[in-house]
Amino acid sequence: MSKPKIGVIVGSIRANRFAERPAQWIAELARASGELDVEIIDLKDYPLPIFDEAVSPAYGTVSSEVALRWQKKLDEQDGFIFTAAEYTRGPTAALKNAIDYAYPQWNKKVAAYVGYGGVGGARAIEQLRLNAIEDQMVPIRNAVHIMFGEYLAIVNEGKSISDFPHLQQAGQDLIAQFTWYVKALKAARDADTAATEAASEGRDHEE
Repeated sequence: MSKPKIGVIVGSIRANRFAERPAQWIAELARASGELDVEIIDLKDYPLPIFDEAVSPAYGTVSSEVALRWQKKLDEQDGFIFTAAEYTRGPTAALKNAIDYAYPQWNKKVAAYVGYGGVGGARAIEQLRLNAIEDQMVPIRNAVHIMFGEYLAIVNEGKSISDFPHLQQAGQDLIAQFTWYVKALKAARDADTAATEAASEGRDHEE
């Protein structure tokens, strides 16, 4: 049986961003579990325009070629771990914009978060959890919160995230809970697909 596919989304696009470090770190932890097929998905590779589509992705097809490529990449994944910088008590505009450019691609999949900045990105993560629920995702309880002091030690003193035992433990706890939900929801989605295909075959035979 193939491993569930997981996208670690780098949630910042600014110059000299910190986001790559927690993305690489949590991706390594996820790979070390041996249970997940992990891919880092960088928003810089998807230069989405500010959302200006005629209809929501929940109701129609978007026109932006970049957005269509973004949706295709999301559709391949079974769950997502987002890095969450906190800007003015919320997530980055780039990440929120990217979330708004998809809908069915998020549905019935798991969301987890690695936050940093003010209070460890907690306020940004809380907003992102609300966005996830509206997108019919399952945001898990466990998260990683890299506080500002730890952030400075990593940036200025050359420390790594794994040098902080409590962050390492939080990351492992996140991966454990995330993996359980990924497997459960993937099984449920696969069962739905199989039931739909069986019903379609039954109608074909009747005709």
